[in-house]
Amino acid sequence: MNFSLASLVVEAADLESEGAFWHGLLGGSLTRTATHHFVQTDGLPVIVVQHSPGHVPPQWPDGSSQQMHFDLFTDDAASADARVTAAGGRRLRPTDDVGSAARQGSRVYASPAGHPFCVRSS
Repeated sequence: MNFSLASLVVEAADLESEGAFWHGLLGGSLTRTATHHFVQTDGLPVIVVQHSPGHVPPQWPDGSSQQMHFDLFTDDAASADARVTAAGGRRLRPTDDVGSAARQGSRVYASPAGHPFCVRSS
């Protein structure tokens, strides 16, 4: 028996902003229902944003556990930083190394609902 990863489910009090964020960042298609948004992108599991009115964002990295996080990979850290912040993400660890000279490493961000994720580059 084998498993495959079909979807990743994240909770958000604001369904619209969280769904729009992941769609804006990853592209693909966005399907909306009253309680869920589904972001489908070729080559990735489906990102399901589930409406959760009582969702409390994690206070990571300086507080409680991060609950879960995504690791994304890019070949251009500076362009990825601009795309993440333009889509509504915010840096959890502010950096000054997002210019063109910084092509390696890992940066930590949060989605509008506060879900942490890393963007890694080589």
